[in-house]
Amino acid sequence: MPDAPVLLLVYRRPDTTARVLAAIAKARPARLFVAADGPASPGERDACLAARAAATAATWPCEIVTNFAESNLGCRARVFSALDWFFERVPAGIVLEDDCVPTADFFRFCAELLERYADDERVVHISGETYARRPRPRHSYVFSKYPLTWGWASWRRAWRLCDPAMRAWPAFRDSPEADALYDTPDERMYWTGAFDGMHDGRISTTWDYAWWFACMTQGLSIHPVVNLVSNIGVGPAATHTASHHALAFRETWPLDSLLIHPPWVVRDKRADLDTFDWRFPGAALREQRTLAHHVRRPFRWLSRRLRME
Repeated sequence: MPDAPVLLLVYRRPDTTARVLAAIAKARPARLFVAADGPASPGERDACLAARAAATAATWPCEIVTNFAESNLGCRARVFSALDWFFERVPAGIVLEDDCVPTADFFRFCAELLERYADDERVVHISGETYARRPRPRHSYVFSKYPLTWGWASWRRAWRLCDPAMRAWPAFRDSPEADALYDTPDERMYWTGAFDGMHDGRISTTWDYAWWFACMTQGLSIHPVVNLVSNIGVGPAATHTASHHALAFRETWPLDSLLIHPPWVVRDKRADLDTFDWRFPGAALREQRTLAHHVRRPFRWLSRRLRME
């Protein structure tokens, strides 16, 4: 099996970091890169140090390369700088955050496809997640417009397409070509709002909208036909998911022992519609337009009031 270097992004969660490292240990990559943000306050110092120790406690022979921020850069700046640092040193690799627990098959899946599509500029991203709810295709993966980032892999050539400032967005948004990106009016509304917010600075605490824009307009992403990563990052130490959400702790499944490759590099529109419904707010947006949703509004309001009392 080909070996791919792994970048582990950590901050202040030693417990989840240790679980992710245990999953990485099953793949035994020859090179492990660890990037960490610094504490945002003196009270976070011990947790940050513990997370760094957990991330570098490899139990197999490997080269460990670290990039530890001395001060707190914030999620957006730290992730961008860590990915720049990683892809400056490797032509391709796997990226995991400290709350994304992959299966053993995830590493095999990414390594094989990193090699297979290394020089195919039509493909820019490999995801470990899937949200497709249609009958499973006969192949091991599908092509998508969505570069899902809870466990992923890519190439230096693709990362170079990412502009954190999203300077190309206004021209693209107002071009006729933008129509081809969206399958539904809800998609257009959601992504226009998200990309506008990232571009003008209203969304300042996350990094991945810029990567999604680059990938969605420059190439295709790969999704496995079974889910290979579970996000366990729910709780007070989480940056974006402090309370429980429906996407946490999703079940994972084994993948084919030998990958079955699609004969064509063509986007699976049905899978993308499922992804927008269940990874993004597609299904929720449709529900909000139903009569039943509006009928239940007084009961939801009363329920919230009772919880407050």
